[in-house]
Amino acid sequence: MGKVFLSLGTNLGNRKVFLKKSIAQVKKRMGSVLSMSSIYQSEPWGFNSENLFLNQVILVESALSPKEILKEIHLIEKEIGRVKTSADYESRTIDVDILFYDDLIMNEPNLSIPHPHIENRKFVLLPMVEVAPDFIHPVLKKDMVYLANNCSDTHLVEEFEKNNKSKPTQINEI
Repeated sequence: MGKVFLSLGTNLGNRKVFLKKSIAQVKKRMGSVLSMSSIYQSEPWGFNSENLFLNQVILVESALSPKEILKEIHLIEKEIGRVKTSADYESRTIDVDILFYDDLIMNEPNLSIPHPHIENRKFVLLPMVEVAPDFIHPVLKKDMVYLANNCSDTHLVEEFEKNNKSKPTQINEI
């Protein structure tokens, strides 16, 4: 069973509902959700939009391979109404990205693990610190706290909603 960190983001429609629906679909299609961060609100990264994002990181235990997970992600995004109109960044109902799959390093045309630019994105790093502060980035060889403290991203990222039902735990065995 692999431990997979997923990043969820949405800036269109009922953002909280889209996050909840995507987590329910991840549970149904991929495996157990072991932990999830609070919900964060952030400015768009890489493009301009008046719509702020809601972001969350979840830790999933899955028997699926990275490619199988990617296939399920595309189905989840489609079910929740994501329509890609461009290869560039754009507003979306839901975006699910594989951040890490154990300590795997993978660079293929349609799948890079760890996800590129993690160290430059506060909207990923702050929830990652909440879920797994000691997790070591397999390429950069730095933990999430170090990366968050040294991130040059100046976009607004703030806690939107504390997740008291499923308080993240320290994941030291990862």
